Amino acid sequence: MNAPLKTETLPEWRLDDLYSSREDPRIEADLKAAEGFNAELAKLEGRLVATRAKPAELGGIIERGIQLYEDAVNAMWSVGAYGSLSSSVARDDPAWSKFESDLRSRFAQIGAMSLFFTLEINKLDDGELEAALKAHPAAGRWRPWLRQVRAGRPHELSPDLERLLIDKAPAVANWGRLSSETLAKLSARVDGQTLSLSELLNRTSDTDPARRKAAATALAKALAERGSTLTLCLNTLAFEKQVEDRWRKFDSPAASRHMANEVDADAVAALEAAVVEGYASVSHRYYKLKAKALGVPYLNHWDRNSPLDAGPPRTFTWDQAKGIVLESFESLAPTFADTARGFFAQPWIDARPRPGKQSGAYSHSVTAKRHPFVFLNYMGERRDVLTLAHELGHAVHQTLARPLGTLLADTPLTLAETASIFGEGLVFEKLLAESSKAERRGLLAGKIEDGINTVIRQIAFHRFETRFHTARLEGELSPEQIGAIWVETMAESLGPAVKLNKGYEYYWSYVSHFVHAPFYVYAYAFGDLLVRGLMEKRRENPDGFAPKYEALLSAGGTKTYVEALASFGLNPREKAFWAAGMKQLERLVDEFEALV
Repeated sequence: MNAPLKTETLPEWRLDDLYSSREDPRIEADLKAAEGFNAELAKLEGRLVATRAKPAELGGIIERGIQLYEDAVNAMWSVGAYGSLSSSVARDDPAWSKFESDLRSRFAQIGAMSLFFTLEINKLDDGELEAALKAHPAAGRWRPWLRQVRAGRPHELSPDLERLLIDKAPAVANWGRLSSETLAKLSARVDGQTLSLSELLNRTSDTDPARRKAAATALAKALAERGSTLTLCLNTLAFEKQVEDRWRKFDSPAASRHMANEVDADAVAALEAAVVEGYASVSHRYYKLKAKALGVPYLNHWDRNSPLDAGPPRTFTWDQAKGIVLESFESLAPTFADTARGFFAQPWIDARPRPGKQSGAYSHSVTAKRHPFVFLNYMGERRDVLTLAHELGHAVHQTLARPLGTLLADTPLTLAETASIFGEGLVFEKLLAESSKAERRGLLAGKIEDGINTVIRQIAFHRFETRFHTARLEGELSPEQIGAIWVETMAESLGPAVKLNKGYEYYWSYVSHFVHAPFYVYAYAFGDLLVRGLMEKRRENPDGFAPKYEALLSAGGTKTYVEALASFGLNPREKAFWAAGMKQLERLVDEFEALV
């Protein structure tokens, strides 16, 4: 029998190599430095347009301006990362919330000083800009960043309106802060214990159906009690987005996200269509098979991720998880394992669940001059090992791209999930290879469920967001109206073998992406199916794959997703590309069906 996980021994990060405390004088020094860089940049105001007929001079001004811009970003993002990282483990501490909020206001003031720069770049026509980059070759390295800036040209507003949006952004962000703090403070009594949001969600994977039901029911009740606040946050932020989208002339609620991701709307539509077509053959069929395997006519929604075996699930100590992840990364190439090993050797991972710590997981890149920090809530289950691999995949990706500098290392979401999902895939392959025949069925079920959660569920989330934002155009939605959209959309994706019991209509409210990053969620499905294509290429040519893959990650945001995948012979603009990934998921269900 597995020994209980001793969470008090799990690692917590130390942030002293950023700053020692909120009062650290280096914080103010870095903010002053950012102001200084932007003050220097402000001296260039008007010069880009004035020298548009002098390519060599214009190229020099562009190079100088972007370097100052990046220097200011590095200084601000370091402080911002410290505030964000510290707050995420102390959502119950008002002092950290105030610190983070005050920083946003300060950043808005500093950032407004450089607003003119990107606006002036976009006043240049394509020929003028290209001539400048050719005449001053040193400026050419910034082409990828300029490409991203230029993508926003059709949607720019006047300088005064752009400044207005910057100035009011911190106040708008407080709606997201209210949502996060509300969820961080959420707790419920279950079987004599007080459980946080993360612990309640984790218990829905318990082996005992009664414990799963109790946790799911308690979670629904806790979310319902906070429904008016969470609904107001979502409604308000959606309205703010509507107004800005209207002024910027975006033709759909997701269009601004597509632009930021440098992805074609047609590619996302092809992805969505391929996944929706696969609902019946993957998720609907799998849940029917799982119900059969469990000997029940259907699955309650709290049974979706339940173990197949009645015995206690295998748990993993932190050292075991570390070993599995490092060995899996080593199987790809030593570079990946060596990079990940550094995060275990240093206090750069925060894994211990505790009161006030928000749910979820992430890897924060900070800046290219710093190292990333990894955040998760480790409970010792198989999914937690995969989450560790996921976030360390991000951290390795961010580390490999650091030599490019902060602006060029920043990766669009369409490629940002590549290394993380690939890391999960490597760990699963290892776990499956080392499993007994008795364990194989459970592992296979877990892999299918991870695929459903990452691909089908995230596309269902995307469709929920689309329907919600469309309905929000007609006015504010009540919790009941949002819940109805949620249940309808999720029922389509899960199929008739899953019963969405009373209370499930409130579950939309714990998905933080809807509040903090509208339309982010399709990136998970994009990344998962893209990685399935990459892993197929690895199987075809293991030796030739690793160097190409390392080059893809090291390129950061310098290549579009189409350019990055061209060397692998993959074309994500075609529906057939996404359908092939769904076929891989379907084959896993075939294998599971044979075992059932």
